[in-house]
Amino acid sequence: RARTRHMFAKKFRQHGNPNLSQYLMKVKVGDYVDIFANPTIHKGMPHKGYHGRTGIVFNVTKSAVGVRVNKLVNGRILEKRIHVRIEHIRASKCQREIIRRKAENEAAKVEAVKTRLPRLR
Repeated sequence: RARTRHMFAKKFRQHGNPNLSQYLMKVKVGDYVDIFANPTIHKGMPHKGYHGRTGIVFNVTKSAVGVRVNKLVNGRILEKRIHVRIEHIRASKCQREIIRRKAENEAAKVEAVKTRLPRLR
């Protein structure tokens, strides 16, 4: 935990243990998650190099989650597979825009079929 004074510091009046909802968070294989180390829980804490990274879940156990994360090593990007306890991850919002755009496109396709306009691709 060297050189993590500000990285692992909690915000004002946000100290203490994580909420119960953090432990009950539903995570499935293939989900995108953000790795944010919670400094109050030392067990299963990721290395500081992974703090703030987004990865894809490849394994789920009773108290931890396996995450695939890209890491820059000597000028090349390697896919690292790390296991992190559930307290140190949160659901990522990186896919929201893509999912919203997909829904809009599907609705536009249905509307085009109804009005007999040329099909959108």
